[in-house]
Amino acid sequence: MNRTSAYATDAGIAVPEQPFAPARERCADRPAPVVRDLRDRAGRSPRALLFGPRDLVVITGLPGSGKSTLMHRAAAGHRVDSQDARDRWAARVPRRFPYALYRPLVRLAHYAGLRRALRTGEGVVVHDCGTQPWVRAWLAREARRRGATLHLLLLDVPPGTARRGQRERGRGVSRYAFRRHRRTTARLLRAVENGELPAGCGAAVLLDRDAADVLTRIGFTG
Repeated sequence: MNRTSAYATDAGIAVPEQPFAPARERCADRPAPVVRDLRDRAGRSPRALLFGPRDLVVITGLPGSGKSTLMHRAAAGHRVDSQDARDRWAARVPRRFPYALYRPLVRLAHYAGLRRALRTGEGVVVHDCGTQPWVRAWLAREARRRGATLHLLLLDVPPGTARRGQRERGRGVSRYAFRRHRRTTARLLRAVENGELPAGCGAAVLLDRDAADVLTRIGFTG
């Protein structure tokens, strides 16, 4: 199994590669990206996704789509989640201070934690909020440096479901911010469905809520 197709169930069965439309232009000296579509599989989704030992995995999607929930359930020990940094700060800062006041410190703590995780040279699962493209570029450079692959896990969840998820978790975003996320996520989803991955990404997995709920492990081989 090649490096960009290391997706397997707990039983070690490879997830069948899904057909996708090729990008309109492709460099001849670069391998075509691998795109796996695990949506609408009616209970046939894998229980685990396994990647190369030094690979990097970015989980992205709408706010409230379940990124942090998935990471906490399936990527324990390998994750760098901005929500973890926010929760640590919220536990220390008096409640009377709004999050917007200390958000820059949370961001700094998150990026510092990401830098420490990358310096280990091991595989990492990273929460991508979708509004900081320079972070994905940073991860792409790191993947190239370590001779590994940057994978994209995209949660395809309807906006109404994402909004309910925000309310359930008490982590709502403004209407303006949510519209911005919707536009960004919709563009990314269309591109991935056409086999056009963001610069530096070598593979992608498309998940709906049902497929994400089945996953119990996102891990690394070796």
